[in-house]
Amino acid sequence: MKKFISLIILSLFSTTLFAGEFPDISIKELQKAIKDGKVAVIDVNGAGSYKKGHIPSAISFASNGKQLSKHLPKDKKTLVVAYCGGPGCSAYKRGASAAAKLGYTNVKHLSAGISGWKRSGAEVAKK
Repeated sequence: MKKFISLIILSLFSTTLFAGEFPDISIKELQKAIKDGKVAVIDVNGAGSYKKGHIPSAISFASNGKQLSKHLPKDKKTLVVAYCGGPGCSAYKRGASAAAKLGYTNVKHLSAGISGWKRSGAEVAKK
């Protein structure tokens, strides 16, 4: 019975963990992490948007979501940042949740999204 109760508590905890919000990261913090090579960035916008402009080093979730584990670092403590269009967009949760489900423990959200990144004058990569 104790094992059963423990299992229920564990499943409720993991559901809550993945259903919750991810902490925000600022554009400046993300720029520093990219410069230091200490972050994996996930772009959750569509493939067309990704080609028009994305944060340098970002992985396209639209193209690589099913094989995300192959594109993320082996170290599960690595900072992983997911973003989408901007502050009103919640699509980032797909990429953030996928990383968390793979065991990454330091997953954050760039709420400014690609629109805020561009408005800030930060470098944009195109493919």
